[in-house]
Amino acid sequence: MMQGLIQWLQSLPNWQPYGEPKYFAFLLAFLIPIVVAMFFGRRLKIYQSLVSLGFIVVMYTGASYHQLFALVAYVIWQTIIVFAYHAYRKKYDTFPIFAGAVFLAILPLIFVKVTPAINDGNMSLLGFLGISYLTFRSVAMIMEMRDGVLTEIKLSTFLRFMLFMPTISSGPIDRYRRFEEDYDNVPTREEYLDLLEKAVWYLMLGFFYKYVLAYFFGTILLAPLKVDALAQGGFMNWPTVGVMYAYGFDLFFDFAGYSLFAVAISYLMGIKIPMNFNQPFKAASIKDFWNRWHISLSFWFRDFVFMRLVFVLVKNKIFKNRNVTSGVAYILNMLIMGFWHGVTWYYISYGLLHGIAMVLNDAWLRKKKKVNKERRLAGKGPLPSNKWTTALGIIVTFQFVMFSFLLFSGFLNQLWFHNIK
Repeated sequence: MMQGLIQWLQSLPNWQPYGEPKYFAFLLAFLIPIVVAMFFGRRLKIYQSLVSLGFIVVMYTGASYHQLFALVAYVIWQTIIVFAYHAYRKKYDTFPIFAGAVFLAILPLIFVKVTPAINDGNMSLLGFLGISYLTFRSVAMIMEMRDGVLTEIKLSTFLRFMLFMPTISSGPIDRYRRFEEDYDNVPTREEYLDLLEKAVWYLMLGFFYKYVLAYFFGTILLAPLKVDALAQGGFMNWPTVGVMYAYGFDLFFDFAGYSLFAVAISYLMGIKIPMNFNQPFKAASIKDFWNRWHISLSFWFRDFVFMRLVFVLVKNKIFKNRNVTSGVAYILNMLIMGFWHGVTWYYISYGLLHGIAMVLNDAWLRKKKKVNKERRLAGKGPLPSNKWTTALGIIVTFQFVMFSFLLFSGFLNQLWFHNIK
């Protein structure tokens, strides 16, 4: 029976989310009853769940059928942990049990991230597309239970939240309470028409980003630039600078395009998931950048890693100076983000680089505030702060971010250590 199931799964097509026009054609066709029902103020809960499950299944069929079994096992694991901790938290509140629940929730992800580093690049059998983003959801729930802001959860809503098809593979990362409120409260006709209008615009913009601009930068420009850069070799060369910009723009337009698709499909389902990008290359500082880039991820790390690191360091009086405390928390926070991307020197260096940049950004703001205070006491005006200084900040931040993306890409690893001519 199991062999027959495996053969059937292998025979099915494998459709990656938003990967080809045929995927959109089938998805939009199945969404028509949902859209019509939402227009008339109804949510087809069972049908919507079946559509989500159906498109989730075809993400993991064909040659990726083993990922479907990993997903099922993972969801069962997370359900047990989340509901067990929920039952415990109703009566007790101890740190060891909380820490244990968080550790158990992230344990599958740890195995998935560490396995390639210790097993010659081979992927873990526990891995599946989207495991990181599901882990973010479950861990956030456990932490919010500890905080006392999440007191009631329902199994049906939990499963819909964890297996919400539009965002399962790469976000945006939603929060349980926000999702539950949207799901339980059908938007008015006027609100839904506004969501429909935005969804159509995001779909068109997403197509332009992902299938025009990302294709141009990632396929037409990036590939020949890599060939030229490797041919020249050395520590750095001009084609590598080209790789830096081409990869950076490809990364943005590809990921932003995907995120726009996810938001648009969510809106069609009447769920207002958060936006993931807000013109990040207009950021005038690195802190501003992280308020604009992969917003749901950066806010998740801010709320569930950075703020808690600061709390622990202050509570235990690890450092006397609060600026040192925040600086250490910034670096640890970004290092953890680097490790999350993968256990490689370039991902970890990427996280460390951004952590140091956040520390320097804070130090500059403190220095600027101090200098302006001294200038005011001396009867002088403040340091310049106008459109020209903002433009300079945007240019410097953009160059820094692009270099960090070159580091993140792993291309320097190939150029420096594996460039065999």
